Amino acid sequence: MKLFINSIIFLVSILSLHAQSINWMSMNEALEAQKDEPKKIIVDVYTNWCGPCKLMDKRTFSHPEVAKYINKHFYAVKFNAEGTEEITYKDYTYKNIHFDESRSPKQRNGQHLFANALKVSAYPTVVFFDENSDVISPVVGYKTPQQLELYLKMIATDKYAEITTQEAWKVYQENFTSTF
Repeated sequence: MKLFINSIIFLVSILSLHAQSINWMSMNEALEAQKDEPKKIIVDVYTNWCGPCKLMDKRTFSHPEVAKYINKHFYAVKFNAEGTEEITYKDYTYKNIHFDESRSPKQRNGQHLFANALKVSAYPTVVFFDENSDVISPVVGYKTPQQLELYLKMIATDKYAEITTQEAWKVYQENFTSTF
């Protein structure tokens, strides 16, 4: 029995070594990295009080295939839409001028001007940027690994540029096969 338990512990520790996590960075870091190595950016726009945001971290962004794919094809950014980080984007510095220090992190706070500029009105929202730091599209709401995969692969392979109508989007979705 002891050998069995030790074997299980060994197996779990080996599997955890192969677990992949996303290499998160700030928006400023991603924009700087694009200068040396152009790559698309994925931004997870969240808030501290958002339950679906926490679920997306736990169930979607921690999925090994999601993490592996994002790390390979994107610069991954975690952005607190109610935080105080200053972001310089397109020659303008965005701040959270509505931030109230007296509120606890579990309470709602003022929205950051960068989130406002991205037209984020719900959380979580994932925003994709191209290699030139131009916004491609926001994706609103909680997504499972398979639901996010549809967008990740569409953006990474530039298929989004071909999808210009509702009918084309419907066809893309119908023909998409998840591998996650």
